[in-house]
Amino acid sequence: METNILENLTLIAKSKNLDNGAVVSTLQEALVNAARKYLNLQKNIEAEVDPKAGEIKVYLRVTVVDDYPDVPGDMSAEDVAAFDEKYMLVEEAHEYNEDAVAGDYLEMEIPVENFGRAAIQAAKQMLLQKVRDAEREKIFEDYQHKVGTMVSGSVQQVDRGNILISLGKTEGILPLKEQIRKERYRQGDTVRVLIANVSTNVKGPQVLLSRTHPDLLARLFELEVPEINDGVVTIKGVARDPGFRAKIAVSTKDDRIDPVGACVGMKGNRVQAIVRELSNERIDIIHWSEDLSVYIRRSLSPANIRQITDIGDGRVVVIVADEDLSQAIGRGGQNVRLASKMVGRELDIYGQTEFNDMPEEERNALFKPRAGIETGAEAVVAAPASGKFSELESLFAKKKTDGE
Repeated sequence: METNILENLTLIAKSKNLDNGAVVSTLQEALVNAARKYLNLQKNIEAEVDPKAGEIKVYLRVTVVDDYPDVPGDMSAEDVAAFDEKYMLVEEAHEYNEDAVAGDYLEMEIPVENFGRAAIQAAKQMLLQKVRDAEREKIFEDYQHKVGTMVSGSVQQVDRGNILISLGKTEGILPLKEQIRKERYRQGDTVRVLIANVSTNVKGPQVLLSRTHPDLLARLFELEVPEINDGVVTIKGVARDPGFRAKIAVSTKDDRIDPVGACVGMKGNRVQAIVRELSNERIDIIHWSEDLSVYIRRSLSPANIRQITDIGDGRVVVIVADEDLSQAIGRGGQNVRLASKMVGRELDIYGQTEFNDMPEEERNALFKPRAGIETGAEAVVAAPASGKFSELESLFAKKKTDGE
């Protein structure tokens, strides 16, 4: 029986890649619990397991006393109970040894076969639970370091808009708000996603996935453009309206390389592969510049920019040619919104005629910093995309909140 218990538990451990130490400690714990239940006794019981010999021994080991020893006053109730388990009163000890007297060390072997199948099942359940806990902990550790990386998975289930995606060793959740709105998924579909976050709850680690995060676009460019993967071309900023339009800023220190051309590829093959992956999301590739004025002009290109004024409170006033006003703003303000995220400024755009016809008092007020906002504060002109979350969206959202 003892050999069978060890063999069964060892097979479980091997199938789950768990070491033998876990088998021994789990079996010992299960045997102690079973012995206490069998004896109906909450005393010091120790289990000894010899895997090589296949031997299992369980002992009751206590010191016989007339009265329990005194304990420190600052000891917790749990510690007091554990302390008392090592002692047994003389009257109680007589049930196991009639000759026991105070001061004796009572050691009695408890036959393992008396525990029955319940002990074996308990040990199996405890071992399986330990395996599950170890697997969850490993999954959490593995995926916690993968936050901000792109992975491929297959759609397992669609539940109330949320999508469960198999990632191999575990499953991730692609919430409705992290999906590109016009995309539809079916069971078995392969999908590329960004690992946005990893958290733990009562059910174990939860891997949150995203198809809308700006960093997914950055990871796709790293995959498709060797110059980015090699570090020759650097991604300086990303802004997205998922599934519709995006802007990405790139630069290089090598004058022989055109960073925009490298991202576009021969006949546009590189960028088109990314466009198809993101359900025909239109992508503007911008040559980044440390000069804010130049960067803004490129972000709003091909609109004809007549004047750019940095107010100093996170706002920039941009005057464009009348015929380019709608193009600069974009449908529903999409273009200027993405450009604002890219440059880290709130862009206020006006047509040339509208600006010229503006009353002088109103025009002067336009160039004054807003009340309660410190001027001269540096904004992030371009935040490099990293393995973690890009800060461009939160930066822009904060500026919008401060301005409104």
